[in-house]
Amino acid sequence: MSDFLLYEQDGPIVTLTMNAPDRRNALSIEGGSTEAFTEACARIAAEKDVRAVILTGAGSAFSAGGDLKAMRERFGMNPADIRESYRRGIQKIPLALYELDVPTIAAVNGPAIGAGLDLACMCDIRIGSESSSYAESFVSVGIVPGDGGAWLLPRAVGQSMAAEMAFTGDRLDAQAALACGLISRVVPNAGLMDAARALAGRIARNPPQVLRLTKRLLREGQHMRLSSLLELSASYQALAHNTRDHEEAVNAWFEKRKPVFEGR
Repeated sequence: MSDFLLYEQDGPIVTLTMNAPDRRNALSIEGGSTEAFTEACARIAAEKDVRAVILTGAGSAFSAGGDLKAMRERFGMNPADIRESYRRGIQKIPLALYELDVPTIAAVNGPAIGAGLDLACMCDIRIGSESSSYAESFVSVGIVPGDGGAWLLPRAVGQSMAAEMAFTGDRLDAQAALACGLISRVVPNAGLMDAARALAGRIARNPPQVLRLTKRLLREGQHMRLSSLLELSASYQALAHNTRDHEEAVNAWFEKRKPVFEGR
């Protein structure tokens, strides 16, 4: 795996840390960020014991987004080649991270700008430090969101707020992000990772198979009709009812004890 993304596992919780603080965790093909995310997501998907993932950034920034030096190198590049570089590069990240069945938490420790904001929106839950900030800033550098931001951001904040952010490129501080629902809470800088780990722990105490099925229902529910989602829910429920963890949960309730889930 690329040095760009540190992979640490503590029991059922994986922490992914973007580790390029010297360039504010900017994303680029040359920096190995695409391969790092796709490899990490494939590894997490295969590890059935993983129940929650935390994504954060090293240093003072979550992610500054696209690498401006790499953008400058594209000056004069054939448009067909640029299109293909997006398809082979950064667009693989949302296909891997957003579609991951394991619940994900973005612990936003500083600026999340452009593709960095979209990266946070690929996660299920976003919590921010007091010094975090957020901008859909593509228009400010004369480009459009190329990594799915036009699909991701409206689902996080609604169409009107997403349009305002995308058309102006303005930056939101942590409190403004909280007010519009972009993040679910603001915590002191020093307590960000403790808060993220505590939240991940509350998620991870639940049955891993059911967590993944629940996340998939939430994802599919964003674009399915209610009748179709009910059909899918019935099928998933049939699977859930036949797990050992379901039996354990019900028996533990009757026996007035904490359940022990084994992912079976």
